[in-house]
Amino acid sequence: MTESKILSGMRQAVAYAEGRDIPVRKTIINAPPAVNVRDIREKLGFTQEEFARTFAVSPSTVRNWEQETRRPDGPARVLLAVIAKEPEAVMRALAAL
Repeated sequence: MTESKILSGMRQAVAYAEGRDIPVRKTIINAPPAVNVRDIREKLGFTQEEFARTFAVSPSTVRNWEQETRRPDGPARVLLAVIAKEPEAVMRALAAL
């Protein structure tokens, strides 16, 4: 980062701290919809522990997802999407490991 960018950032920070309007760049993030792990699990008739054991996820992870202290992302979102649509396919794949 060049010195001019650092100085510019510091000037913007001072202006913001003083309550002055500063030009900003807005970034809009279109987040994917939340995954309702509890609905998926209950639809399958599993307890949290059974769901975790069946799909090779730790019970604390399932608990955190359901309590929304953590959000599944990346591969976990993909796994949950497949579990929601084709749970037997995931069970067969995991049994083959």
